[in-house]
Amino acid sequence: MGESASNRVVIAGGSGFLGRNLAAHLASSGYSVVVLSRGEASALPDGVRGGRWDGRSLGDWAGELDGAFGLVNLCGRTVDCRKTPDHCDEILRSRVESTRVLGEAMGALVPEQRPDVWVQMSTGHIYGDPPRVVCDEDAALGYGLAPTVGKAWEAAFDESCPEGVRRVILRTSFVLGKRGGAFPMLKRLARLGLGGRVGSGTQGVSWIHERDMDRLFERALTDGSMRGMYLATAPEPVGYAEFMRSLRRVVGMPIGLPGPAWGVRLAAATVLRTDPELVLYGRRLVSKRLEEEGFEFEHGGLEGALRELCGKG
Repeated sequence: MGESASNRVVIAGGSGFLGRNLAAHLASSGYSVVVLSRGEASALPDGVRGGRWDGRSLGDWAGELDGAFGLVNLCGRTVDCRKTPDHCDEILRSRVESTRVLGEAMGALVPEQRPDVWVQMSTGHIYGDPPRVVCDEDAALGYGLAPTVGKAWEAAFDESCPEGVRRVILRTSFVLGKRGGAFPMLKRLARLGLGGRVGSGTQGVSWIHERDMDRLFERALTDGSMRGMYLATAPEPVGYAEFMRSLRRVVGMPIGLPGPAWGVRLAAATVLRTDPELVLYGRRLVSKRLEEEGFEFEHGGLEGALRELCGKG
């Protein structure tokens, strides 16, 4: 297809792992894709255009929304960092400010020229870190930094999205990808015999295969019946120890040395420079809405998904 008002999709914050995956998926399906990023849009898939913006102020980039079919907002500073006050501020502002300015740009367009749909990424971590409760879309929200950021992010979206634009929020779990996110590191640990229980090992791991994540984004863009908030997660959440045991089976490593909580905290502070709670805590999520609306996962079972990602399927 050539670019037209009916097939252009703008991905804001699309230069990372999820954005590049989605851009390639949509381009292969015939969409014209524009990725907005703060830095140089390097290594974009073939046929995908890049655009520059700062994520907080209007500029020439806003013209990409004029006549576009859909908008996907993935903006947000990575949470894979030490939670210093500065980093916490950046994590919050990068999400809220980018959402607000996208709404400002869309509001400046005449209604006929606005995108038909705005798909907004959010986080499954909005439910906090319940040790035993399995959460669906109707579960109570949690306490802490991630729930606070998630609530502010979604509130900014609700306030900023113009009337008449179809709204979809995807509260996303751990996306398993071959070449991005945390999965490649977990696979290396498993192959080295270091992929054992961490902390209690019972902390929940809610996950979704990258292919199903792309398909869900596309469905949100194209299916007019999708409205409101959904959990973007496969139907089989597991504990961390079980997740790593499955991964060790797939890579053929019978040994998995455990990591005590104190050791994880020490390594996170001194070597990895990240937040140990990213691995020491978790949540078990299931999507009642996706099940009710008949979304069929291509990789709904954990071991099958891991085999495909490791080239064993």
